[in-house]
Amino acid sequence: NKAMETLSKATGGKEIYIGTKRSPKSKVKFAQFIQDNWDYALDNDFFTDEEILFLVRIQRFLQFKGNCIVDNIHSRSPIPMTQKAIAERLGTSAPTVSRIVKNLVNKGVIVKANGHRPEGVKARTYALFINPNIIYSGDRDNVETTLKTLFTNAKPLFKKFPVALF
Repeated sequence: NKAMETLSKATGGKEIYIGTKRSPKSKVKFAQFIQDNWDYALDNDFFTDEEILFLVRIQRFLQFKGNCIVDNIHSRSPIPMTQKAIAERLGTSAPTVSRIVKNLVNKGVIVKANGHRPEGVKARTYALFINPNIIYSGDRDNVETTLKTLFTNAKPLFKKFPVALF
């Protein structure tokens, strides 16, 4: 306590804390399945087998803290994957991915966020985000505000689910 008081005085009264050095493991990328919600979803046939397989296979592409499906989770500037790119990476067809994504959007599990459409370009750009109440890649105690906002409209669809991160 005396050392802390001395340090506080030396820094002009700023609050001081002592922490431990971060582990190299703290840089490991991970996705968390919210187990109680998965259990509820599986017990209540919320997902089809095809949707379960898709979600399990897609979790490796979830951007840390953002839950966006991206091309490279280790990149400083990852690019959101298109449905065509997802189909290629998963070794399936674009129509299959399109159908699954549409169903998961309707269930509130995926949100399509429209991106900027450059002038003269007819194609729509968008990013796909996974609801963190199903799978989350980040600190579950600190879900990003933007991600929460994306899934605000999905909250009623998850009313009966046992865990709500926000």
